[in-house]
Amino acid sequence: MNQYDPKRGIALSVAASAMFALLSAYATLLAPLSGLDIFAWRVIWTVPGALLLVALRKRLPILRQLLYRMVTRPILGMAMIVSAALLGVQLWVFLWAPLHGRMLEVSLGYFLLPLTMVLVGRFYYRERLNGLQWLAVFCAALGVAHELWATGAFSWPTLLVALGYPPYFMLRRKINQDSLAMFTVEMALLLPPAIFFAISGGSLSMIAGRIDMWCLLLPGLGALSTLALASYLKASRLLPVALFGILGYVEPVLLVMVSITLLGETLSAAQLATYIPIWIAVALTALHSVRLVRLAAN
Repeated sequence: MNQYDPKRGIALSVAASAMFALLSAYATLLAPLSGLDIFAWRVIWTVPGALLLVALRKRLPILRQLLYRMVTRPILGMAMIVSAALLGVQLWVFLWAPLHGRMLEVSLGYFLLPLTMVLVGRFYYRERLNGLQWLAVFCAALGVAHELWATGAFSWPTLLVALGYPPYFMLRRKINQDSLAMFTVEMALLLPPAIFFAISGGSLSMIAGRIDMWCLLLPGLGALSTLALASYLKASRLLPVALFGILGYVEPVLLVMVSITLLGETLSAAQLATYIPIWIAVALTALHSVRLVRLAAN
């Protein structure tokens, strides 16, 4: 039975991209917290949000079953720990970057990520690409080649995103459990280190008297994170790897817009030579996605 649902998967992927882009700007509202502090509080507030989603969608039996399997099958338990660690690193760098003027570097990593995911889909999962998909990959590759020619190398935040996410998604597919249940367990596994960072980093004293933090900003961080990550991870299961990878172009485009309009970063003329071919790839991807939705509707 085909587990893919292109129409729903595309909608979830685009919605997740929009929420992630907003999240990068949202982090700046949480001053004076550092990137590590925000990561810790994001996890702390995401756990109850994830559990609420599990309850509302009546997935508690599935969650209990996953926990039981982790206890009775140590290999599964270790795989979930590795999965949580891989995700945790990405959550941290995403919140660290906007506070240090490095969001454009992270967005470039997200531009590269679809290329690496497409290559994983083509050569590891043996998925076939059509003409539009190959053209999108070619246009994006031109932008990547220009960036390598102009700078000689990619920054570590760029490489961390581009090379760190594919093993995470591959591991998730290998585990092959319910997406929301896995996400909830991953957040729960990140909770102990998050609590440690929140206490040891001194963030409790920073926000002790901030009613806006406790009643609005931190709960909002958890809600936005939960919805974005849950949508993104569900989309990863509903779409072929190659298409899921190509749809990843939507998020970095939005991140660049947020970086320039809300975070005050600048995009030079030389950088445009990197981004314009990739934006063309985004347009081709959008066209391919529309065609898939029409086919699914028929």
